[in-house]
Amino acid sequence: MDEKLKKRGRRILFSLAVFFIMLLLDKSGALPAVFENRLLSFLCFLIPYLFCGFSVLRDAVSGIRNRRPFDECFLMTLATIGAFLSGENAEAVAVMLFYQVGEWFQSYALGRTRRSISALMEIAPESANVERPDGSVETVDPEEVSIGDILLIRPGEKVPVDGLVISGESRINTAALTGESVPRSVRSGDPIISGCINGEGSLRIEAVKVFEDSTVSRILSLVEEASEKKSRTENFITRFARVYTPIVVCLALMLAVLPPLFLLLAVRLGLTEPTVFALHPPLSFLYRACTFLVVSCPCALVISVPLAFFGGIGAASSSGVLVKGSNYLELLAKLKVVVSDKTGTLTEGNFEVSELLPSPGTEERELLFQAALAEGLSTHPIAKSIREEYRRLFGGQDPSEGGISETENLSGLGIRSRVNGRVILLGNEKLMESCGISYQRAEDRAATISYVALDGRCLGAILIRDRLKKGAKEAVAALKKEGVERFVLLTGDKESVGEAVAGELGADKVYAELLPEGKVEKLELLLSEEREKGRKGVLAFIGDGINDAPVLSRADVGIAMGAMGSDAAIEAADVVIMDDDIGRLPEVIRIARRVIRIAVQNIAFALIVKICILLLSALGFANMWAAVFSDVGVAVICILNSMRLLGRRERRKD
Repeated sequence: MDEKLKKRGRRILFSLAVFFIMLLLDKSGALPAVFENRLLSFLCFLIPYLFCGFSVLRDAVSGIRNRRPFDECFLMTLATIGAFLSGENAEAVAVMLFYQVGEWFQSYALGRTRRSISALMEIAPESANVERPDGSVETVDPEEVSIGDILLIRPGEKVPVDGLVISGESRINTAALTGESVPRSVRSGDPIISGCINGEGSLRIEAVKVFEDSTVSRILSLVEEASEKKSRTENFITRFARVYTPIVVCLALMLAVLPPLFLLLAVRLGLTEPTVFALHPPLSFLYRACTFLVVSCPCALVISVPLAFFGGIGAASSSGVLVKGSNYLELLAKLKVVVSDKTGTLTEGNFEVSELLPSPGTEERELLFQAALAEGLSTHPIAKSIREEYRRLFGGQDPSEGGISETENLSGLGIRSRVNGRVILLGNEKLMESCGISYQRAEDRAATISYVALDGRCLGAILIRDRLKKGAKEAVAALKKEGVERFVLLTGDKESVGEAVAGELGADKVYAELLPEGKVEKLELLLSEEREKGRKGVLAFIGDGINDAPVLSRADVGIAMGAMGSDAAIEAADVVIMDDDIGRLPEVIRIARRVIRIAVQNIAFALIVKICILLLSALGFANMWAAVFSDVGVAVICILNSMRLLGRRERRKD
């Protein structure tokens, strides 16, 4: 709790104490000379009123001056002034005082929801230690770091920009970024993202991105933008308050003026006796109007509904998922179809050689050596996996270094390389068949199979697999448990690989051998199928690559992997999973649905109570104390209901 909130709390407590002392003196008749005198009583009760309500009066005047008068401050000011005019001094102070109590609860609740987001805002590093060529270390602003700079990260310091560890070993704390409480080990060759906190060891890293393109900068931008995108429920409440408030002010004015005028007209026309004013004095209608105004204040709705969504975004961020706006949180609650990319999203994206199948008369070393030679100029993950496997098995220098005079990519087939005057072919079955090379077919539905041929003779096949991420299968099952009806896989891999991965995951359908534009076409097809069947569920797409950006933009909800995902994917997405763990998604769906339930509960409870007491106050059966409950009491109950999200989040952290 910050000092400003504590100061407001002390002010309210002091006002409460003074108010209850005066109320006790008034009701007990201890000072009749003071409290039976209307002017002196008014002045006494004006002390706690101004002490606790001056800020409300100031905001009401400011709203009128800025031509935005119809807010809760205006309603409270109008109602309390009316109560003073009707002689109900205690009720006037009670309304203002308990309104401030409700506002304090709101500020306290908002402060708690901001904790996780404040933690995110604090991940921004304040400085960077740049190692100069002469060995000296200069401390600069992170925005001054250039790509290629060598940075020194001392124990306990924040990583200023995304980089690659070039020396040192340590454990880094990524809790503020991913929600993961267990520190992660890094050593030479490992990537490291900005915003992490270094552990006990010193690290030297090479900057691979400037500050504005680094993870920490992207996160801060996402957090700042999230509050600007409101859900349909929040927008409804905002529009409702704008229309509702002027209407109730007019109704209250009519309630204060029209009944006395009708009674006066009835007396003048001889329809009733003048004694009717003894039973229904004009000031009683003013009191009813003031009560009506207090009841009609939309605080409970205006405060509690956005608070529920804000709390949901905070709960999601503490789970390592950034939701870019409450509108996307609302869509996640209605999620029925999840479409996902395969490589890097559900699989690790780190290809490795799973099996070598040399032809008769060919050794494994020769098969792998010729494949590594052919892939010497390629940066494709499969090419890297072949070269790494050769070094792992046989050691020594990378065979791909030197010797290549020509390489040709054969679209949809593979590559043709000329090395030291000899021709090496590396590709699929179609490549072997198109070149008239006989080969022995290899079978593995889940592997990518590359055949190797040297000067027209097949040397054998290399099987390369991409493993499923840990927990991916369980995450798909959890999504279906949360109400997701269909899980669809999109991949550029061959059909047999896609079907094998889909079967292992438990996916309902797979579309394979897709180019980036093909993924958009399939997504459009799935969207049209859902609309044709009259389903109103939401479709989400999960991806991580730059080629996924168009699909992420087209889906109802785009979900990107934040740690390894491309900048384009993260920019196009509506939700970002910071540690690439798809298992976070079911938890966020649960949070989203809990937010919607709480928001609906708050709306229903507030409207029912207010409508009932509005009718009673208009008929003269509800006094100002009932009005205070229907305003402040209902607001506090709704706020406490919204704060259940925070309690659950903190228990999960514990």
